[in-house]
Amino acid sequence: MSSKAATHEIKFTKLFINGEFVDSISGNTFETIDPATEEVLATVAEGRAEDVDLAVKAAREAFDNGPWPRLSGEARRKIMLKFADLIDENADELATLEVIDGGKLFGPVRYFEVGISSETFRYFAGAADKIRGATLKMSSNIQAYTLREPIGVVGHIIPWNGPAYMFATKVAPALAAGCTMVIKPAETTPLTVLFFAHLSKLAGVPDGVINVVNGFGKTAGAAISSHMDIDAVTFTGSTEVGRTVMHAAAASNLKPVSLELGGKSPFIVFDDADVDKAAELALMGNLMNKGEMCVAGSRIFVQEGIYDVFVKKLEAMVKGWPMGDPFDLATRHGPQNNKQQYEKILSCIEHGKKEGATLVTGGKPIGKKGYYIEPTLFTDVTDDMTIAKEEIFGPVISVLKFKTIEEVIKRANATKYGLTSGVMTKNIDTANTVSRSIRAGAVWVNCYIALDRDAPHGGYKMSGFGREQGLEALEHYLQVKTVATPIYDSPWL
Repeated sequence: MSSKAATHEIKFTKLFINGEFVDSISGNTFETIDPATEEVLATVAEGRAEDVDLAVKAAREAFDNGPWPRLSGEARRKIMLKFADLIDENADELATLEVIDGGKLFGPVRYFEVGISSETFRYFAGAADKIRGATLKMSSNIQAYTLREPIGVVGHIIPWNGPAYMFATKVAPALAAGCTMVIKPAETTPLTVLFFAHLSKLAGVPDGVINVVNGFGKTAGAAISSHMDIDAVTFTGSTEVGRTVMHAAAASNLKPVSLELGGKSPFIVFDDADVDKAAELALMGNLMNKGEMCVAGSRIFVQEGIYDVFVKKLEAMVKGWPMGDPFDLATRHGPQNNKQQYEKILSCIEHGKKEGATLVTGGKPIGKKGYYIEPTLFTDVTDDMTIAKEEIFGPVISVLKFKTIEEVIKRANATKYGLTSGVMTKNIDTANTVSRSIRAGAVWVNCYIALDRDAPHGGYKMSGFGREQGLEALEHYLQVKTVATPIYDSPWL
């Protein structure tokens, strides 16, 4: 629905290794597609295991012998703050790449997500000179303390639904800790990360600290997960692939893994809730970013007393959700990221219809070009239906009815996932009971998608483990070492 991609210059399409943009060793390339037009946007260098080896060697040299881990926290902070400023200065370019390469909307990316990315760098820049150990109170004549050391070379595997946000989420704390890294962007959205690599050079990040290898999960991603000289790996994506990453990490050098995986989050609306607010949050919690969110509140449980009123309000909102050109600031709904995801969403919608849910609105592809799908609302959904169990990762909303708090807690927890959840109620006792009962990494009370750089984010169960954002995010990039020495003739112990 937009032709802007045809006139936009794509500046960086190669691998970024040891501070330089280079071709892959094999010379292989792959195409990245504009999801709004289904036309080829750029041809990108395809990295494989041998390219990952080069990137790891560069990162290892930068860690073992380079300046980055040896800089003071203050010096690292200054470079990271420069990086943040460059992100803001290039916000238009970054937002444009997110739109044409990933189908995101220009307005929210330009005026929200890019700013979140730069502020994430500023947040962790502030932590770079505050990483400290502790003095220990030993039980004998021993003086002891702990050091928190950078873990080494880190592998980051970044998803396609938010490259700018996820780059900052993973890279900023790793840089603050003093690590070096190899990054694999998703094969459908490599362009944003490559531009970030360019900015890192301008910011003064030393060569070899940040390396980017474009490629596919089964080749480049697998090489990172199983590499014997990578000290830790982070992955955001599906539970299925997360299990593969974890297995490879264990089978190689037992590197620690941080996984932020799938979700099927419950959004619970009690009879006493503000129905207008609840419907608005349910809408945003499912249709923002075309529903391509791991935190989507895609199981909306509504108490029976307000069920019909809630459904009518939500139906009107879904029907009024504006679709169109991703560069139009009035547009709220763009194309799905890629053809495979587009087809999966349509398949899930068909399952919903066949299994007996009521299709209230939407459910059809839009236009002859582009991966557009109408925002879709199902009611009369039951817990055993595919659309209530499987992560759809698209603009599909399912509404379920419940009677009691005990019932909804049990049903909300009856899932293999445990990433986030939402609770809408005016009763503090209800809010407290549900918050303490839901098995999820976040419970958002009378709000939704309350993500923040100071709020740790991660899952329970098969939504993964480890935390991103917040100072807790630093823990994955640091090792704790205990140092002990005997003391003699001390006047105190």
